[in-house]
Amino acid sequence: MNWIANYVRPRINSIFSRREVPENLWTKCDDCGTMLFHRELSDSLNVCSNCNHHMAITPRERFAALFDAGNFADVAVPDPIPDPLQFRDQKKYPDRMRAAQKSTGEKEAMLVALGEIGQTPIVAAAQDFSFMGGSMGMYVGNAIVKAAQEAVRLKRPLILFAAAGGARMQEGILSLMQMPRTTVAVQMLREANLPYIVVLTHPTTGGVTASYAMLGDVQIAEPNALICFAGPRVIEQTIREKLPEGFQRAEYLLEHGMLDRVTDRRKMRDELISITRMLMRLPPPVKGHLAAPDDMAASAPDPAKAPTRTEEQPSRK
Repeated sequence: MNWIANYVRPRINSIFSRREVPENLWTKCDDCGTMLFHRELSDSLNVCSNCNHHMAITPRERFAALFDAGNFADVAVPDPIPDPLQFRDQKKYPDRMRAAQKSTGEKEAMLVALGEIGQTPIVAAAQDFSFMGGSMGMYVGNAIVKAAQEAVRLKRPLILFAAAGGARMQEGILSLMQMPRTTVAVQMLREANLPYIVVLTHPTTGGVTASYAMLGDVQIAEPNALICFAGPRVIEQTIREKLPEGFQRAEYLLEHGMLDRVTDRRKMRDELISITRMLMRLPPPVKGHLAAPDDMAASAPDPAKAPTRTEEQPSRK
């Protein structure tokens, strides 16, 4: 037995060798290139702490941060015909669907949920851009109609998070028909006098902006989100002119009256709670169930004054 070769050398190598770091511990910011620790990035809702760039976030992650204590219940959406046009390009449409479902872990491009925000019951719907670009197909149309029906049935406001590249080409005209369908769903909310709040995230384009995404009673967007029907490159090629800087971004649309607010994702929950309670004619939101220490001191009873029966709870007799 060679003691140096079999024991000493491996021991030295184990001490001085570089430890391997798992690849999923750090994420590179798409905008500034800063390496962000995954826990810190998750705590900041996928917002870069260096440049404030808003990265993609899944509907379930968004709902976990939006609803009280992260509790929400999925709403079942009717399934459409799987492949109505028998569409095939480089791959069959069902094959693309299975690949998207495997990569995202979701059934389709939109998730509908019930829950409470700031103790205010709501219905929420969110698109997943990582699922075939969040494209609007028959399932997305069914999801919005179902969300509107649940909101009317339960008398709750509907909050929708839009993120899409447009209509789903594999469903052709059936996809385009979701534009009037979803417009009718929004009208159902109007007739029931229920608020419809839209949060536009990056990117929201195509037929989505020509229908339900721009019909909200209140239009909010995340910072620097691309919001348009046709993209800047297509417009520049059509008019053969250079577009203004920041054209079709959230801040540009806010300046030109297309939006009501541009709100940081980390402040979005508080913003939505305030707007929802105001539109539902509810008292202003409060932090927690107990009064703040100063309020408790101001409202504390005088110790010298003994409570009487009328100041206590009424007798059960």
